[in-house]
Amino acid sequence: MTLRLILTRHAKSSWDDPHMTDHDRPLNKRGRASAGALGRWLAAKGYVPDETLVSSAERTRETWDMVADAAGFGLVADVSPALYLSEPDTLLNVLSGALGQTVMLIAHNPGASYMAQAIVGTPPATHLFDRFPTGATAVVDFDLASWDHVTWRSGQLVDFKVPRDLIAREETEAAKATAAE
Repeated sequence: MTLRLILTRHAKSSWDDPHMTDHDRPLNKRGRASAGALGRWLAAKGYVPDETLVSSAERTRETWDMVADAAGFGLVADVSPALYLSEPDTLLNVLSGALGQTVMLIAHNPGASYMAQAIVGTPPATHLFDRFPTGATAVVDFDLASWDHVTWRSGQLVDFKVPRDLIAREETEAAKATAAE
């Protein structure tokens, strides 16, 4: 049996209110656009989660809401305070209790970045994967029957995208469509 992890760092958040706690910061305009593009990409590629684990922070919950809306996912996320600013070992521990076959996990850096690098057998040679910028998403497959068997370096990277590339592609396609009219 193959298990699939969709590991996502939350989209770009707002720093407009200096009095707001880090946990309560929402997405900014770019973050909302990025999460929408990410959702459309996931749906187009057929990367459809049947379980979603999301940090309790506002920006991660909003990322999920925007992704799910754009993709047409009708899934309610499992919001976990344990995922807020957590280390890779905590992320893996939470993931080990998952029940779905395709699980989307939305978390924060540096934990998401470190997890992405450590969970795959062979990370891609790109600085974007190393940095795991806001909205970065890695799709990783495991030839395992249960999430509690996942270990470091046991995954196979299937896909990796950052929202700015998705948005650039959408803008190019829109410009071509307009020019063709």
